[in-house]
Amino acid sequence: MIRVATALYLLSLLACQSVSEPDEEARPNIIIIMADDMGYTDLGCFGSEINTPNIDRLANNGLIMTQFYNTGRCCPTRASLLTGLYQHQAGIGYMVRDMGRPAYQGYLNQRCVTIAEVLKEAGYSTLMTGKWHVGSAREYWPLQRGFDRFYGIPQGGGMYYYPFNNRKGRFVVLDSTQVELDSANFYSTVAFNEYAVRFLEEQRNSPNPFFLYVAHIAPHFPLMAPDSAIAKYRGKYRAGFEEIRQNRYQKAQELGIIPEELAISPPDSLVWEWENLTPAQQDTMGLKMAVYAAQVDIMDQGIGDIINKLEELGELENTVIMFLSDNGATREHIDRTSSPADTAAIGTRFSWASYTASWANVSNVPFRLYKSWVHEGGIATPFVLHYPRQIKQQRIDRQVGHVIDLMATCADLAQTDYPQQYQNQKIKPTEGISLVPVIQGDFINRSQPLFWEHMGNRAIRDEDWKLTAPGPNEAWELYNIATDRSETQNLAEQYPEKAEELAQKWQNWADRVGVVAWEELTNR
Repeated sequence: MIRVATALYLLSLLACQSVSEPDEEARPNIIIIMADDMGYTDLGCFGSEINTPNIDRLANNGLIMTQFYNTGRCCPTRASLLTGLYQHQAGIGYMVRDMGRPAYQGYLNQRCVTIAEVLKEAGYSTLMTGKWHVGSAREYWPLQRGFDRFYGIPQGGGMYYYPFNNRKGRFVVLDSTQVELDSANFYSTVAFNEYAVRFLEEQRNSPNPFFLYVAHIAPHFPLMAPDSAIAKYRGKYRAGFEEIRQNRYQKAQELGIIPEELAISPPDSLVWEWENLTPAQQDTMGLKMAVYAAQVDIMDQGIGDIINKLEELGELENTVIMFLSDNGATREHIDRTSSPADTAAIGTRFSWASYTASWANVSNVPFRLYKSWVHEGGIATPFVLHYPRQIKQQRIDRQVGHVIDLMATCADLAQTDYPQQYQNQKIKPTEGISLVPVIQGDFINRSQPLFWEHMGNRAIRDEDWKLTAPGPNEAWELYNIATDRSETQNLAEQYPEKAEELAQKWQNWADRVGVVAWEELTNR
C-alpha cells in the first residue's frame, strides 16, 4: 500500500509535470560517479580503513542507502544505469561481445534511451569522463548516445599508465577523436577527474543545468599506482585478512551501515589463511592491498577536486551527486607482467596483478561471493547521494534501490518525462522507479521484485525474500534478507513453496527480457 505521504508527493509531482515549462531554479545539476570493482566496505563511511575523506564528506552530509544494488558486472551495470532497463533489454545481457541474440548483441540497442539522451532533450548539457564499455565501435560511442562531451576509453577498463600494456588496441578519446597521451605523466584516474573538472569549468557561463557521468576504472585490476600513493598504505595490512575484515565489520556496525545483529559470512574456500602464508607471501599480499587502497585513495582525491570546482562555481548547493560501484570486489587471481625482463614489481606500470579473493572477501564484508555472482557480495554497492538543497544532514536509509532506478530519478529531478518514442523509435518502458521520495525523506513504492542474471548466476529479490543460484547448473537457494542478508542460512528446503513461487517469477521475467540459458549461448 502506498503511504499517504508518498501519495501526496506523487500528486504534487503530477501537478509539476503538467506545467508547460520546468522551474529552472528547481532543476538541479546531476553528477553520477561510479567506481569499478569496488567492494561494499571500501569507503571510510562504510567501514574501511582506506582514506576517502571526500566521498565521506558527501556521505556525512547526505543520504546513504545501505540496500542498493548493481547487476554484478561492469558492462551490464553500465547498460542498466544508463538506460533504466535490465541489461538484456538494452542489448548487453553479457558483455560487449556479440553472442548472436538481440539481448546479447554487445552494445546499446535502439529500443532504449540513455540518461544523456533524455536530459539533453530537457535542456541539460551532458558530459562524461571515464570508461564507456557499452559499445566499442565508433557508432556506439557516447556522442552518438546523447553526450555533448566525452573524455575517456570507449572500450573496457584495466588501464592506468600509458601505453596500455596487455590492453592492445585501446585508446583515449576526446569527444570522438583519439588523443595522444603523455606516457610520462598519464594516469587514467587522475585524467578522468581532471577532465571532469574541465568540463564543469566550461559550464561556468552556460544557462543550462548539466549532467556529468564520471565512470572510473579504479580500483579494477591491474594493481597500479604511484609509489608515493602506495607508501601511504605500505605496512598497514600486516594484521592479515581476517583481522582487517573483522575491523571493517565492527566499524560498519558502529556507523549504522549494517545492523548489529547481522552475522558476518564465513570466508569461503578461495580465501587463504594468513597464518599459513610465509613472511614473504604476507609481505606480497600486504603490498597488493596497499596498491588497491592507493587506487581508491587517488580516485577520492579527484572527486574532491570535482567538489571544489562545484563550490568555486557556486553550484554545489544545487547539484545532486551520486556515488556507487558497478559490482562487488573481484576474486580474480592474476600475477603476471608485461615487462620484457619479467621482473616488474607489483604496482608499477609493467605489473599485471590482482589482489585475489582473500582481499576481495575483506572488501565485500559482511557478504558472500564476488563480482559476477549475484549473491550480495557481487551485487551490493555502497550508495551515497549528496544534495545540500534538500538534505541538510546525514540520513541512513534501508529501502531497496537498484541502478535501474537512476534513469527515473534523473528524469524526475530534471522535471522531464521518460519518452515512449525517441528518434521515431518506440522505446521500452523503464523498469526502475524514482528515488526522489527517498531524497525527500519519504517512502518509495516498489511494486515489482528485482531480478538478476549473469552467466547463469541468477536471483530475484521480492520484498525480504531472495532466491539465488551461484551458477547455471546450481540449485536455488532461499534467504530471508531481513534477518540474514549475509546469506548464511539457506531456507529452500524449509519453505519449498516460497522457493517455487519465486523461481516461477524469475522465469517469467527471464522470458520477458530475453534471457537465454548460459549453456545455450556458450555452446553455439
